[in-house]
Amino acid sequence: MPERTVTIASAVGLHARPAALFVRAAAAQPVKVTIRKDGTDQATAIAADSIMGVMSLGARHGDDVVLTADGDGAEAALDHLAGLLATDHD
Repeated sequence: MPERTVTIASAVGLHARPAALFVRAAAAQPVKVTIRKDGTDQATAIAADSIMGVMSLGARHGDDVVLTADGDGAEAALDHLAGLLATDHD
């Protein structure tokens, strides 16, 4: 199962606008994507298309998160979503 580790670039972390942009993009992917804070167990991963779940991560600027996806198009989906998280949207 492909995964990407990404450092959160937005100054406010995954909160409000950056979280909404990410969740919308995750929901548009052809595969299910999960997100979790780096250093946590895979069992803590939450659906990347859940705004409440993403905001509950408490991911701040500079934190690393791990994106995981499986299926046809997983690599492209992860590349796209990782690019969003690595960009400051503030």
